[in-house]
Amino acid sequence: MRRIIVVDAPSNLGLRPPAPGTVPGCYKLAGALRDQGLLRRLGALEGGVVVPPRYDFGDWKEGDGDFNAAALATYTRRLADRVERHVRDGAFPVLLGGDCSILLGAVLALRRVGRYGVAYLDGHGDFRHPGNTATSGPIGAAAGEGVAQITGRGQPDLTDIEGRGPYVRDEDVYLLGLRDDDGDRAELSALNIGHRVAGEIRGQGPEAVAREVLAHFQRSSTAGFWVHLDADVLDPSVMPAVDSPDPGGLLPDELAALLGPLTASPRCVGLNLTIYDPDRDPEGDGAALLADLLEGALARP
Repeated sequence: MRRIIVVDAPSNLGLRPPAPGTVPGCYKLAGALRDQGLLRRLGALEGGVVVPPRYDFGDWKEGDGDFNAAALATYTRRLADRVERHVRDGAFPVLLGGDCSILLGAVLALRRVGRYGVAYLDGHGDFRHPGNTATSGPIGAAAGEGVAQITGRGQPDLTDIEGRGPYVRDEDVYLLGLRDDDGDRAELSALNIGHRVAGEIRGQGPEAVAREVLAHFQRSSTAGFWVHLDADVLDPSVMPAVDSPDPGGLLPDELAALLGPLTASPRCVGLNLTIYDPDRDPEGDGAALLADLLEGALARP
């Protein structure tokens, strides 16, 4: 039986301030999910908290690269130490973020162990890097650069920590749920990085897409894969409490049907949840929905 260990990774270092002088509220995600009884519902063990450095936007300005970069690098190594220990011990870590940059800690840990893939469930391509800023916008927020960074595109102090970059090969990433009009699609296609937009998942059927992704990883030389789950993969009609609530996302039943087969695979070694912001959800409806989805995907009789 899978041994699930829940680890809080409450870093908001990769997001821009929602307003001047404020900090992104996604660092409260873990507390909100725990308040839903998540550990009990998953039958999970307590993995503690990897405490991030202080969020400090400082005097950063456009052109300076990623803000909070030094703090992000420090946190990535610290989080990787925790994830690596659990993976080597045969456990299944569930990281409660935080923003998408916590994935760096997971993939660095897995790169220390071997070759692993990533199923990237997100409403956006997150492929902004120094080579495409003319179309994707300026570098700055690491949370919007996730796929680019884990595949080695970006500043070396984040993409080549310990000289291990790229942490994941292009062919070992599969993006799922980005919006049909996402601007990164053309570049992802040109690089043969696997992806399915929300409309394709709906049309093909989430169960069929999940089988396609599992077959993709099975054909590769990876030892397994990690699941990155960003709450904004859901449509804002059901999940508005994110920093970029763009329309055209998946509905809960669709996400459940996609996520379940992926996490049930014995090749799946862990999962992180990111971006849900309790400050934008005073009634806690989003936390309840996410807890239900995780329970459905991970709790086994």
